[in-house]
Amino acid sequence: MTVDADFNRRQVIYWRLIARLFSREEQSTLEAASLAVTEDIGLPAALLDPSVSIDNIVQRFPDLAAEFDGLMTAENLASDDDSRDPAAEVRRAALAAKLLLNVFDTGSGSVSATQLSRWQSDAGWLERALGEEPGSLRRQGGGGAGGDSGQGMGGTLGELEGDLVSRMQLREVLADPKLAAQLTPSMSLIEQLLRDKSNLSGVALANAKSLIRRFVDDVAAVLRTQVERTATGKIDRSVPPKRVFRNLDLDRTIWKNLTNWSPDDQKLYVDRLFYRHTASKTTPSRLIVVVDQSGSMVDSMVNCTILASIFAGLPKVDVHLIAYDTRAIDLTPWVHDPFEVLLRTNLGGGNDGPIAMAMARPKIAEPANTAMVWISDFYEFDRSQPLYDSIVAVQRSGVRFIPVGSVTSSGQNIVNPWFRQRFKDLGTPVVSGHIRKLVFELKNFLA
Repeated sequence: MTVDADFNRRQVIYWRLIARLFSREEQSTLEAASLAVTEDIGLPAALLDPSVSIDNIVQRFPDLAAEFDGLMTAENLASDDDSRDPAAEVRRAALAAKLLLNVFDTGSGSVSATQLSRWQSDAGWLERALGEEPGSLRRQGGGGAGGDSGQGMGGTLGELEGDLVSRMQLREVLADPKLAAQLTPSMSLIEQLLRDKSNLSGVALANAKSLIRRFVDDVAAVLRTQVERTATGKIDRSVPPKRVFRNLDLDRTIWKNLTNWSPDDQKLYVDRLFYRHTASKTTPSRLIVVVDQSGSMVDSMVNCTILASIFAGLPKVDVHLIAYDTRAIDLTPWVHDPFEVLLRTNLGGGNDGPIAMAMARPKIAEPANTAMVWISDFYEFDRSQPLYDSIVAVQRSGVRFIPVGSVTSSGQNIVNPWFRQRFKDLGTPVVSGHIRKLVFELKNFLA
């Protein structure tokens, strides 16, 4: 077989893959040509059947399991290696096409629990082909050790799974512990659970809470690495240093007693000890976090709720949390537990910022020592000017006001242009994009 012939065979496989991804209707010529290629290279015709899962393929042909593992790692996808066997590359293309078609051709319409389970299994095989652990690319953030191919695929797989879950009877799935345990916590799934929690009970509610808890813990683990412990404040020199050995300032003690050096004895006689000041200002920094819980801000709300709980765990940081749509609710008693906070939120509705501001302003005790973080897309009803006027008043009082358009994993954001320009003119541009930006702003305030 010539190199040109193998190149043409790979092209047939790729063209069929593209055709099937963009149209579910079979192209008879491509199907026939792909079948001929598949059989000629010793692979089963079942690879071309979209209804056959990878599990079924491997069960019928166990030797293929080893070929799927690591099939699409960066090392194996390198195309500029002249030493590669062209015939082997055709085989690799056929196996990769099967994986990609099974995972990315999710169709439309309602989805059964069996279909979801099959897709999750196929997605697990794709993750293995990318050199990742099954499930790793569907978790928050995606990406792992498998190189750039895995990093770029992570968010997409999570979105696909979320779409499939949204097209099925979620309550039915949650009522089945075995099936619920197979769900991968994702932002889209958490949004659905939060929207539907009032309609859940018994086993379904318990499984929903377990999924939310798993997601919160996963995200918190990532964010906690970004929030290092900040400085505990400036030295308070009005407090005498504690006279203990660990506070002894040895260099200063020697310097101040040099006049007591005895040349005859070759000894330094110390008549006074000096200690370091270690006491710091005890006034805690106060963070007032106001979160828009309208339907358009779910991603930001979940991330900021978790972030607020992490900052609340830092020494000398007093965190208050308010969520609002057309009403406002003070969630401060539960700020240390984002899981409980999320269960108390009520997604949907519109935006009425002045109501939230009326709840937040009494919490300002010392303006110069207070930061107010306001997370919203700032699309108000007819009360944009009143909200903006109250924000200006808060900032002029000395409060560090931090407007946040979004804090998502992807960095996508939409902010009302009217507010965006006015915040810019005010000298407090909107923090939008990756959550690391907000972490940076808060750490600067607390330093």
